Amino acid sequence: MTMEIVNSEVKNYLSTLLGNYSGELETLRDYAEKNNHPIIPKDVANFLKTIIHIKKPTQILEIGTCIGFSSIFMALNTPENCHITTIEKDEGLIKISQENFEKFSVLDKVTLLEGDALEILSKINTKFDFIFLDAAKGQYINMLPDIIRILKIGGILIADDVLIKGKICVKNQNEVEKRWRTIYNRMCEFLHVMHNTDGLESTILPLDDGVLMSVKTKEISIL
Repeated sequence: MTMEIVNSEVKNYLSTLLGNYSGELETLRDYAEKNNHPIIPKDVANFLKTIIHIKKPTQILEIGTCIGFSSIFMALNTPENCHITTIEKDEGLIKISQENFEKFSVLDKVTLLEGDALEILSKINTKFDFIFLDAAKGQYINMLPDIIRILKIGGILIADDVLIKGKICVKNQNEVEKRWRTIYNRMCEFLHVMHNTDGLESTILPLDDGVLMSVKTKEISIL
């Protein structure tokens, strides 16, 4: 089952409304598209920028760097005192990301941690006021305890692609292709926890493949 989350005509209109990125950022977007590197679409990028301008974070954590596009985009839209930490385990993507960080002169604002996100998260003690989760969808629920642990009270978590191409809408896992069932079950659990945990205020926006935004309202622990 694959579902169009947002009507294609609406998506085309929004894309026209938002226009192109400026300069080299648009070139990087073209590169990602031509080489099948999944980066955030314009509407999600614009949403991130809007929330960042409201929140004015000083410590951002990104889980899932890919080629560095979203790190660069956030770095260009955050205050000078904001630092971004991003996690990636794919060696090829790490190399491309580092090259892009240097090209866009954001090395002073972005730190890339190399390795498995689950292992790295368990060792982080820094508190973040903004976390962008855009990694393997089947790992969201496994990463959640550490994400909530290191998210400040009042901090914002944004998780991308939570509707997994509309598959999340089915009522029975048997309706989902076998290769998607583990991801489906884990995402269902993730969304249930996010919407039924005292201390988290969460909502899902129908942007691209679904974006969850959650605010941590008090100190909590998720096991």
